[in-house]
Formats: sequence, C-alpha cells, structure tokens
Amino acid sequence: MSMYAKRVDRLRASLTKLGAHSIFVTSKYNVTYLTGFTGEDSYLWISRDELKLISDPRYEVQISEECLDLDVCIRKPSELTLDVASRVIASSRVPSVLIEGSTMTVSQHEKLKGMLRETEVGVAENLVEEIRQVKDAGEIERIRRAISLAERTWYSVKSRLKGTQTERDIANEIESTIRHLGGKGTAFSTIVGVGPRSALPHGIPSEKRLEESPFCLVDFGANEGLYLSDLTRVLVTGRIPAKFARVYQLVLDSHRNAAGSLRPGAIPSEVDRIARKTLEDGGVEKRFNHGLGHGFGMEIHESPRLNKNLHRPLEAGMVITIEPGVYFPGWGGVRIEDDYLITKDGCERLSSLPQDLEANQVVFL
Repeated sequence: MSMYAKRVDRLRASLTKLGAHSIFVTSKYNVTYLTGFTGEDSYLWISRDELKLISDPRYEVQISEECLDLDVCIRKPSELTLDVASRVIASSRVPSVLIEGSTMTVSQHEKLKGMLRETEVGVAENLVEEIRQVKDAGEIERIRRAISLAERTWYSVKSRLKGTQTERDIANEIESTIRHLGGKGTAFSTIVGVGPRSALPHGIPSEKRLEESPFCLVDFGANEGLYLSDLTRVLVTGRIPAKFARVYQLVLDSHRNAAGSLRPGAIPSEVDRIARKTLEDGGVEKRFNHGLGHGFGMEIHESPRLNKNLHRPLEAGMVITIEPGVYFPGWGGVRIEDDYLITKDGCERLSSLPQDLEANQVVFL
C-alpha cells in the first residue's frame, strides 16, 4: 500500500468516527498530502469507497506523471471546477459531505449547498491537518533536507557578510543562495532586523546596514521543493553590549530548558510554561510576546502549536520549532529558533547551527 493510500485510509477512519460519508478537500496542501499532486486549482473528493481528483486541462500531463492510477475528472475550459465537483458529489448520492472550513469561502460554501440540495453539507475543521501533524519517515527525510539546505545557505551567506550590506541585501542573498544550492526558494519571507529593528518579530527587511549596529536578527528557512525549514539566529557584528549578552543567555537558557522537556506525552502548555519561567526568573518574561513554537512541514505554520492554551500531548513523529524571544522596542531583540523531532524516547534537534553567542560573532570582510 502506498503512503498516499495509507493517508487516505486514516482520513476515511476519521470520517467513519464522525459519522460522515465523504469530504471535499480544497486545501492545495491537503490535496498534495493525500495524492502527491503538486499543482494548483484542484479539488479532491473522498467518500468511504471512492476518491476523485477534480482538475483542469493545464494539469492533465502533470497528474499522469505524479499520480499513477488516480481517478481524475478534468473539467472543460468552459466549466468551473466547483460546478464539476458538485456534479461528481451529487452523482455519488452520498447522504453527506464535509467541506474544509478553513479554505472554502462563504460564497463557495453557499453555492455548493445550492447545488447539492439532496446532500447534507457540513464543515470539517482541520480534519486532514490533524493527520498531517505526525510526519512519516518520508516527510521527516524531506524536512531534514530543507534544514540542511538552510544551514548550508547560512554558512555561505555568513562567510560573505560586509558591513555595508543592508537588511534587504541579506534577505536577497539568502534566497539566491538557496536557489543556487538546488532549493525551490525560501520557506517564507526572510526576516532581517539590524539593531533596534530586531525588536520587530516579523520585521520586513529595510535599507538599514549591518554596520549600523553590533547585532542583527535573521529568521529564515528553505523550501526543498515541497517541505520547509525554519531557523533564527542573531549575529554579533561588533563589540557585545553587556545588556545584549545577558538577554542572549536568558533566551538561550529558555530555549534549552523548553527543548529538554520535549517528549511524547509532553503537554504544549507545560513546555511553554517552562520557557516562560526561565525568562520570568530573569525579569524579561513580559518582553516575550509570541508563541513558543509551532509545527511545520508543507506549510510553515502547522499544528501543533506550543502555547499556554494547548493541552493535547505531543506525539512521536511531530516536528516543531522552539523559538523563545525577548524584545525591547527601540533597543532590539533576541530570538533563537531550532527545529525538533519528537521521537519515541524524547526529541532530536534536527538543526545543527551553533547556538552559543561566541559562534555567532562575525568579522566583516
């Protein structure tokens, strides 16, 4: 049985548990996860004994190459994909169908209900995403590839840094290097913040130059073709200010204490509490203003999330980030982010970039 068939079987088991007869998958990531098809603008309908991909003529050859033996319905150029999908569902005479509430618009939902008057249309929240939380061996291998690609990029860009480079220059260098090394591109828009701008957790790269401050935060990741990575480091490009050294050590201790608690059965809210307690003891917890971490895979933000409101135990096979941060507006910020795999016995740090402050010092060319 292929990995895609196994995933579909797990989804069907979830449908049976819910008492649902079918599901209409509209998330492109979920379509890819369940079939291997990597194109756009296509939907997937799955019942307890049928599966059909609804796509358009642009992807006919690609589907035949990526998805052997998949039942496919190719719409005519004059047709709308949603209209064709509704006919497929109606012709099956299933009593009910679930839609993906997070990816279908209200207008699409209303239109579908209007076309399926004999079928009960319900809403499924994150049904496929629940399955995607636990990665299989193939997914983990691709994530390792994405991490390796990001790390090779980091060492290359870091070795060529100049004080006159701007935040935007560095972001462009990262994307260019990832592509040069064979990757599809960045996993997300690279974040680069020099000095005070490092206090912006999602700062957009500007024309501020590296030489304008003794430190710079870089949050980046690589797309190896389908799966992603997510890393953050703070470079020290000049004399280390005493306040910076203290904040850096607190963030590093918070990171390591949280990572040390990762294991199957660990509760996300407790992992978050451990990280925040370390910062609280150092008097900077109020400067930590985002979640501790998140799952990732085909998307850069997936379940599970690590925050005080989530209590579902972690499971072996989950891949997550740990990224505590401390930010002082007008001064700057520190965030240290690595990628972790929950294993049967604990966890594995998948990323290998040095965390210690000394290893992140840079001497300009």
